[in-house]
Amino acid sequence: MEFIHSILESLQISELGEGLILTIFIAGLVAGFIDTLAGGGGLITIPALMLTGMPTIMALGTNKVQAIVGAATSSFTMWKKKKFTFKEVFPLMLVAFIGSLIGTIVVQFIDADALSAAVPIVLVCVVFYVLLAPKPDEKDTEPKLSVKKYRLGVIPIIGFYDGILGPGTGSLLAASGVSCRGLDWRSATARAKAMNFATNLASVIVFLIYGKVVWGIGLIMILGQFIGAKAGAHCIYIVNPKYIRWLICLTSVSMLAKYVISLR
Repeated sequence: MEFIHSILESLQISELGEGLILTIFIAGLVAGFIDTLAGGGGLITIPALMLTGMPTIMALGTNKVQAIVGAATSSFTMWKKKKFTFKEVFPLMLVAFIGSLIGTIVVQFIDADALSAAVPIVLVCVVFYVLLAPKPDEKDTEPKLSVKKYRLGVIPIIGFYDGILGPGTGSLLAASGVSCRGLDWRSATARAKAMNFATNLASVIVFLIYGKVVWGIGLIMILGQFIGAKAGAHCIYIVNPKYIRWLICLTSVSMLAKYVISLR
């Protein structure tokens, strides 16, 4: 215990308390798992980070640092399993990266109070979207948008949103693949992981430049993310997506409720 306490002190997080540190780790683990399966991990990690009392912009920056580990782990695992090819996703990753880069730069200039008020509202809205969205298709359907319109019109907008706030981006990317390109849910989710890695990478670069990352807390979540994402990548063709929706919503609402209570 003395050794663990010394590590926590070196990371400057010992004042958080063991309970909150454990909460942060579990939030990263669960988020990494469900984000790989269906997206929406930010709905869990952002409220968990806000529970620490850090400024909202720091919570967003720290969230991106830990999220990129989960995205990288799941993307690499799915690519290795040949669920997508680099050639087919690179153009989408590029425009997603650019959109996120612009969004993350913009968020640096948003008023801190406005940002703090907006984030919980956005989280609740995305929770309802995840809960009420139509059931994903298990088979390919007819595309509604051409590859070019999808790449240049839809993906940069989602990337921009991820740069500004981000929760639910993985779900939005997967849903766009289903609704716009007619992909089955699992194929769309696999491609979404690669695009989400690109958006996270763009955000991490900007947040690091602006110094908006709390590394001690981020490292705890990174460990959880890695374990959860690795497990999720192996379960994506086993777990029913409708159960993941409820898990995302239940966990997110619990975190938000705990955050609201902490403000009193």
